[in-house]
Amino acid sequence: MVGQSPLEPGEGRAAVLLEPFVHQVGGHLSLLQYDEHTVCKPLVAQELSFYESLPLAMRQFTPQYKGIVSVHLRRDSLGNLALLASPSLQAASAMGDSSGAVWHRHRRAAGSEGAKWSHTQLTKTCKDSCPGKMLLRTDLQYCTDPLLEDANGNQPERKSHNPWGLHCHRQHLNRLSSKHNENKLHQFLLLENVVSKYSYPCILDLKMGTRQHGDDASEEKRARHIRKCQQSTSASLGVRIGGMQVYQADTGHFLCKDKYYGRKLSAEGFRQTLRQFLSNGNQLRTELLEPIVLRLKALLSVIRKQSSYRFYSSSLLIIYDGQEHKEHTAPLGNHLHFPRTNCTPLQGTQHSRVDVRMIDFAHTTFKGSKCNHTTHDGPDHGYIFGLENLIRILQSLSEGK
Repeated sequence: MVGQSPLEPGEGRAAVLLEPFVHQVGGHLSLLQYDEHTVCKPLVAQELSFYESLPLAMRQFTPQYKGIVSVHLRRDSLGNLALLASPSLQAASAMGDSSGAVWHRHRRAAGSEGAKWSHTQLTKTCKDSCPGKMLLRTDLQYCTDPLLEDANGNQPERKSHNPWGLHCHRQHLNRLSSKHNENKLHQFLLLENVVSKYSYPCILDLKMGTRQHGDDASEEKRARHIRKCQQSTSASLGVRIGGMQVYQADTGHFLCKDKYYGRKLSAEGFRQTLRQFLSNGNQLRTELLEPIVLRLKALLSVIRKQSSYRFYSSSLLIIYDGQEHKEHTAPLGNHLHFPRTNCTPLQGTQHSRVDVRMIDFAHTTFKGSKCNHTTHDGPDHGYIFGLENLIRILQSLSEGK
């Protein structure tokens, strides 16, 4: 378990330090780390309904659902804001763990709306959280202006750590503490940490589909999401960048991009960002293209068969390890061709080299959903359009086009 803490008075159970997930590259809900193999996020009924009704064919492309925890706020004598959670029996059984309270501290800056994590607290977070941890050790205090741009509208390159998860977490704690008292229970989903097996997890978060708003969206929200799609590659390609981190071997740090960067990209900019995601700063990871494309094609085949499903506002993660096998790399200027291999990339050691996972189903709708009042016919054509374009662009990279 991550960060075992003393017993909570009167509870008689070991507490677990729940920490910000330092490899969260996109989304807006705070993702927290429960243990090395498990993360948790605020429960949304529609997302829970999706996981509880998940088609068997889709399970290899989604995180494993592990149960629910009930969370409430508490402030200690030092002014730290804590999130205390008690796993349900279902969650404890799925986790193989019967420990009780999960808690997480957040020191608020006195009189400041921009609460910060201390350097010491964040260093502990990064040291304990996962493999590849020490890459995140530099300049860990979170700033209140993480998304500043230079005079040309470009974001500064962030080499020390990916600040997005901390940004989401700060907003979430501020929201909880301002809107709710300390006795209110909040439900969180427990999900598989899909990057735990990677030493240096390179992660691309792709917002999929030509439509992002759910069926229940207000007119104002609907108009806002339609505008974002029209002004980005969501309309032209059915996919846009929602966030990214990629290990750079030449600097020893992660290169990070957020959703605001992704919204500004043209179709060619999207293509170049895919290329950047597959580059370690010196070399292009040519050995990754074939297994990624094969995984995407397998997902495409599954999505085409899911009638009534609409994955509005969901994301697709492409994941690989920044620790490359040098015999498969090629200089950045070279044309790319799929390497010849004697084994199927989705088997054996090749399978662990890359991963493709669908996440974020708070606005996913399907026939029979407990939260759904609108039924759609046929598969999600906007999602399919995005997958087809993504596959096409990756294949063009392999051909050096």
